[in-house]
Amino acid sequence: MTLVTTDRVAFRAALPQGGRLIGMDVGTKTIGLALCDAAWTIASPAYTVTRGKFGKDKIGLAAFIEQQQVKGIVIGLPLNLDGSSSPRAQASRAFAHNIADLGHPILLWDERWSTQAVTRTLLEVDASRARREELVDKLAASYILQGAIDGLVAGME
Repeated sequence: MTLVTTDRVAFRAALPQGGRLIGMDVGTKTIGLALCDAAWTIASPAYTVTRGKFGKDKIGLAAFIEQQQVKGIVIGLPLNLDGSSSPRAQASRAFAHNIADLGHPILLWDERWSTQAVTRTLLEVDASRARREELVDKLAASYILQGAIDGLVAGME
């Protein structure tokens, strides 16, 4: 059974050799994707998937994960501001369990402020509305993944 957890220590233990991670910002219409290096130093936005039928989306994600030699998956968990579970958090958990058979450990990472932080940054650089819509999901995935790798590395020091 593949590990699906919010516990960074358990996730790290499931990846004793480290390895490349993929970050996902799972929305109702899109999935933002980001990748980090095998040493867990820096996350970079990859691309945004427009969601369709789940089976087709899963096949595409599996191919990308294989191509990029990913060892673990980080999925943003959109909790309410008070830390309680939201309907979107439940959807992210369900998504994680539905892709668990890809065989990679999955870390659900608190992403309460990711989209707002990325949107604020894009507004500060005066990105147009169309450009923000194009970038926000993959940048949010990168923000989520960077937070996770920073948390994972801090626990190893």
